[in-house]
Amino acid sequence: MRLPRLVSVVCVTFATLLAGTAPAAPSADRPNFVLLMGDDHGWDETGFNGHPYLKTPALDEMARTGLRLDRFYSAGSSCSPTRGTVMTGRHHNRYGIFAPGWSLRPEEISVAQILRQAGYATGHFGKWHLGPVKASSPTNPGAMGFEEWVSHDNFFELDPYLSRNGGPPEQFKGESSEIIIAEALRFIDRAKRAGRPFFVVVWFGSPHEPYQALPRDLALYDSLPATFGNRQVRLTSNETGRNTQRLQRDVLRERFAEITAMDRSIGQLRDHLRRQDLRQNTLLWYCGDNGTPQEAVATVPFRGHKGDVYEGGVRVAGVIEWPAKIPRPLVSAVNTVTSDILPTLCDLAGQPLPKRPLDGISLQPIIAGRMTERPSPIGFWNARPRAEAAGTRRPYIAVELQKGTTPLVKLGPDGTATRNFQNFHHPDIRPEDFAGPRAIVDNRYKLVVDGERGSTKELFDLRADPAEKNNLITAEPAVAAKLEQQLRAWQQSVLESLTGADYR
Repeated sequence: MRLPRLVSVVCVTFATLLAGTAPAAPSADRPNFVLLMGDDHGWDETGFNGHPYLKTPALDEMARTGLRLDRFYSAGSSCSPTRGTVMTGRHHNRYGIFAPGWSLRPEEISVAQILRQAGYATGHFGKWHLGPVKASSPTNPGAMGFEEWVSHDNFFELDPYLSRNGGPPEQFKGESSEIIIAEALRFIDRAKRAGRPFFVVVWFGSPHEPYQALPRDLALYDSLPATFGNRQVRLTSNETGRNTQRLQRDVLRERFAEITAMDRSIGQLRDHLRRQDLRQNTLLWYCGDNGTPQEAVATVPFRGHKGDVYEGGVRVAGVIEWPAKIPRPLVSAVNTVTSDILPTLCDLAGQPLPKRPLDGISLQPIIAGRMTERPSPIGFWNARPRAEAAGTRRPYIAVELQKGTTPLVKLGPDGTATRNFQNFHHPDIRPEDFAGPRAIVDNRYKLVVDGERGSTKELFDLRADPAEKNNLITAEPAVAAKLEQQLRAWQQSVLESLTGADYR
């Protein structure tokens, strides 16, 4: 079967990359890269996207002076899946990350590995959630290409417990976003002294629930209108670690305070880069990892929320700042996605891509102001793990190696404060493997299959109907049929990767 252009395949092996055949430009000529990601930070929750109450001056300034990606997507509708796409440029189902708490596979090639081989200093700070961060994990940040890391298996709040380079968790006192930015800045300073370009990933624990914030940040939102968030919502109690119900307005006050603290830490990063004369040639890329979670939905202009393949689950804020190459403000309406990050950074660093099916493309033409449409559609898919009897699935990684160590406030189903991971072999492809909510987005239309319980197929004109209110499935049968064929062919490619074929 000939696959549609949704899947990009390039022809340079990672062994060749490791052999160092790609010429490396002098350090001074190569850009630095910093990836920033909010945890559960929805599209609408920034000032630059029109939020009526939130204060995000640093992100607003990045959007005002840099490249604002108005149609940016998280490739997954929840955290672990999307983070996998950032690291690999590949859809998360290709390597068995079906949901939060499913790990990477050790054979995956990460952007950190590629850039480290090219001479970049590589550091990870904050949420990892692609496997345990402990030293023995085969998918910890170090195994995936980071020289240094101060990281958590999952999300974290004030005074977090983090692991430094895989060591035992230690508590860091203070506001969590500022803590991990401070660690990142120390790493950046060391890279500068060594004369090395740097690749730094900062994945915040904010604003994921349960919400905790400093009094000065909470005070900014003391006067939310009485009519705003006037309903009960479910979330985690900071006191018990279990589910509770609270007034949404009080919850949003805490959530907004966390977002403002995260934004302030981004401002600290930008200021430090300027003082160190690094701002001009450092590319900062901010995005969220999925849409707004249910308890926080209040101003979302789209259908759905975190966990959905509708726009409310996968459309997120995206902005790139790089003064050396984006000297004037740009706004792009091209569909872009977290899978594009690896191809883009490799392109900008002059590094070849792995010889594997990739689901992302380089956005260098957008940065240069030359791309007005995406050359291939984007696929979304919340695949379901096989419903097999306990003990019949073969773990991809030994169970002991998948056990997490860093505690968090929210207790797991078994009452523990840590999180474990899983991944399984899928040696064959079965008809039932194609199931699960899924969607495909081209430059105008979006086909959704099994998006909601009881629904079948829906077609939306996103340019005219971004809220996905008007189903055109009967009005545009040819468009729907073409997208369905592309979606099925892409799923076939993804499932072939899931069997491990890309590693052979």
